[in-house]
Amino acid sequence: MKDSSTTYERDGEIVLADGMRFPERLLATEEWLRLLYYTEHRGVNPERVPSMEQRSGRETLSYVLRTLALLSENATAYSLSPEEYKTVETVLQWSEVSKGGTVRDREEWRKRGYPLDVHNRASAEIYLREVSSCSEAVAELIRTHGLIGQALRGEVRVASNAPLLALKDVFGEASLRRIVLCLNHCIIGGVSKSLWEKVGGRATALLTRVLDGDLKEFPNEERLRMLDERLAEADEELRDMFVTRVFPKYEVWYYQAAFAEVSLPMVKWFLGKTLEILSDGVEVISFKPIADSLYYDYEGRKHLNVYKERILEAYMRDASVGYVEVCAERAGSAVMASFRFLPVCEKLIDFCVEAERSGLLSFEKSITVLYDMFGFRRDGFDRLNNESKYLETMNDTEASTKNSIIDYTVGDRVVDVGSGGGVLLDLLESHFPQKEIIGTDISENVIEVLQSKKKSEGHKWTVLRHNFVDGVFPEPVDTILFSSILHEVFSYTETEAGRFQIESVKKALKNAYDSLKPGGRIIIRDGIRTGGDDVLSVTFKDPEGLSFFRNFMQDFKGLSDIEDKKIRIDEAAQTVEGVTDYMREFLYTYTWGRQSYAHEVQEQFGYFTIQEYRAFFESLGAKLIRCDSFLEPGYPLHLSPKVSLTPDRYPDSNCIVVAEK
Repeated sequence: MKDSSTTYERDGEIVLADGMRFPERLLATEEWLRLLYYTEHRGVNPERVPSMEQRSGRETLSYVLRTLALLSENATAYSLSPEEYKTVETVLQWSEVSKGGTVRDREEWRKRGYPLDVHNRASAEIYLREVSSCSEAVAELIRTHGLIGQALRGEVRVASNAPLLALKDVFGEASLRRIVLCLNHCIIGGVSKSLWEKVGGRATALLTRVLDGDLKEFPNEERLRMLDERLAEADEELRDMFVTRVFPKYEVWYYQAAFAEVSLPMVKWFLGKTLEILSDGVEVISFKPIADSLYYDYEGRKHLNVYKERILEAYMRDASVGYVEVCAERAGSAVMASFRFLPVCEKLIDFCVEAERSGLLSFEKSITVLYDMFGFRRDGFDRLNNESKYLETMNDTEASTKNSIIDYTVGDRVVDVGSGGGVLLDLLESHFPQKEIIGTDISENVIEVLQSKKKSEGHKWTVLRHNFVDGVFPEPVDTILFSSILHEVFSYTETEAGRFQIESVKKALKNAYDSLKPGGRIIIRDGIRTGGDDVLSVTFKDPEGLSFFRNFMQDFKGLSDIEDKKIRIDEAAQTVEGVTDYMREFLYTYTWGRQSYAHEVQEQFGYFTIQEYRAFFESLGAKLIRCDSFLEPGYPLHLSPKVSLTPDRYPDSNCIVVAEK
C-alpha cells in the first residue's frame, strides 16, 4: 500500500514527500511506524495544512519523525540519561498513532471505544495494547502530551496536566523535569521551529509551574483571549457560555481549527446546540469533525466552504426550515461535535462546488441563481466563494493608482466609500496617522471582513454601514473618496425606472457634497465613458473568447441608452466589433475572467463622460481641482495575450475627478 506520489525508496530507505526518511526494514519491526505509514486516514489537523485535498495521510508520520530528530538534537542540552532518552523516544513514537492505522485497524479501535479524535487518550490505549513491555507511566505521558500547548491556547484547563505530578514517584522529580521539558520542546518544535521560538518560553514556564504543584488556572478573561482573541469583544451571552458552562467542565479540542474563520454568532450557535445535546460523563468536546467538514479546497488552497456557511446562516435565522442537524458522537468521555445537512442541501453544495470547478459560465451563473432562490445569499453584493478573490483583486487594482488620489486628501475627517478589501483605509492610515479615517460599505460580507482585518492587524480606522444614495453622512467630514464604487451605485441601485439610472449616482454625489465642510473635497477614481458612436474591433487570440462575448451579449443589461450598438461578429476571423463604449464594457469584464463573470457582467463600469462630470459638479457650484481620464495599465497587460484591437489602442478605462466645496 505504498503511495508513490508521497514517498519513494532509495537504498533501503523510504523518503517522504517533505524529505523525512527512515530505513524500510523498520516497518517490519516498529508497530508505531507501521500504523503511521500504512494509513489512508488523513488525520492531520486542518489548521496545519494549506490544502485539504492534498493531505496524504503521511503528514502525521513526518511530524513524528521531526519530533524524533529534535530529540536527537536536544538530548544533550536537557542532560537526558539513556533511560530518559528512551522514555521520551517511546512517548513521541506512540503519541500520534491513533491518527494513523489501516481501515481495519481503525474499525477495531472504534469497536473498543477509543476516542480517536482525542488522539492522546486513544494513542495511550493503543500503546498499552500493542507494546508487550508497556509502562503505565509512559502511557500517562502519552495521555498528557501536548496539554501544555493546549492550555496556552485556552482549550484545556491547566489542571489537565495534574497527572504529571504523580509521575514524580516513578521517575524522580529531577528526572521527570528533564523528560517533560525535552518532550514538550520536541512536541511544539515538531510543528515548526518558529512556533517553539514564539511560545517555547511560555510553555517551559507553565510546565515548570505545574511540576512545582501550582495548578492555578488562567483568569477567565485571559483564557477567553487565548482561545479566541475575538471573544474579548464578544457579546456577554457567548462569553458567559464559555465561562460558566464550558471552562469549568469541558476541554474543547480543535476549537481554532474549526472556528478561526467562522463568525462569532455562528460559534455561539454551534456551541449552544452542542451543549444542549451533551450527556453525563462527557469531559472533552472535539470540534475536529466540524473543521474537516467546514473547509475545502478552492483554487488549490484551503477555504471556508461558503456554500455551507450560507446555509448554516439561513438555518440560524429560521430553524424551522430544518436544513441542519447538530450531532455529537460519543466515544468514551469524549464527544465529536459535528453537523449534518438535509440531503437536498448536500446535493446543492456538491453542485455548487463542482459548478465553480467546471469553469463553465452557465454553471457558475446558476450558483448565484440557486442561492438567491433559496434565500441563502446575504445580500445582492454577496459574491459567495469569489468574495476573497474579488477583494484581493480589488486591492491590487486600487494599489496601481492609489497615490494619485490620496494626495488630494484634505482636512482631519476622511471617509472611504465602499472600502472593499481595505487597501485605501490602510494607505490613508499610514500616510495620515493623525487623521480620523472612516470606511463605509453596504455589503455585510465586506463589513465583516474589514472588522476582522482591523482587529487582527491592529488598525485605528473605523468602519460603518452607510449608503450615500440614502442620505448625507451622520457628521460633516473633510474628504470623501469614491474609489471604484460609483459604478456599483449606478449598476445595483434599484429605482422606479430599474437599475442603471444616472440619477442614483447624482443623488449619491449630491449627498456626499452636502456632507462636506467648506473647503472639503470629493475624490473619485472610477470608470469612464467615451461617448459618441465610434466602433472598436476585437480579435480573439483565446479560442474561448468568442463564447465569452456571446455570453456577455446575452447577460449584460447596461448601456440601455445606446439603441444601436453596431455589433458585428465574424466567426471565421474570431472578430467582434461594436460601439466603443459597449466594447470597453466587454473588455473590462473579460479582464476579470470566468470566475468573476457572473458578478462583473451585472455592472456597467462607465456611466459619465469627462464632459458630463464637469457639467455635474459645476451645477453644484464646486471647484474642479482635477478632471481627466486615463488607461489603467493593468487592463492591456492582462488582455494583450487574449485579444488584439482595431484601432490598435485601448480606450481610456478610468478617470480621476477632484471637486472642492
